[in-house]
Amino acid sequence: MSMRLYSVFLRDHGRVNDQNLLLVKEGFSWAAFVFTFVWALWNRMWWPAIVIFSVIVLSGWGAIQLGLGENIETVISISLGVGLGLIGNDIRRWSLERQGYQEVALVTGRNTEDAMRRFLDDVSVDRDGIYP
Repeated sequence: MSMRLYSVFLRDHGRVNDQNLLLVKEGFSWAAFVFTFVWALWNRMWWPAIVIFSVIVLSGWGAIQLGLGENIETVISISLGVGLGLIGNDIRRWSLERQGYQEVALVTGRNTEDAMRRFLDDVSVDRDGIYP
């Protein structure tokens, strides 16, 4: 199994606990590709969800107004999904930063749990926060 790269985000001045530590995979987001704005809602990214939903609706409406066939509508829909899959994790990182998280490290792992374990094994934790 190959190793993946993850961005590590912390909130609340570096105090490590389950709610303040998040990992975001680098690369293509299959969930964003398949579930589009529902994926954004699931990750509590309200504004990106509204924008994604609006783009989907407007592109569908535009295709109908222009009299494009169903095949072109399908190509547009798939293209939007691929585009979102390519930038989905970047949108998630942007959203986390707006919610007060800070990117503190990059870590590799076979999956999210492995990467989290590697990160926690490699940092020092004291009363003032973490130190990679």
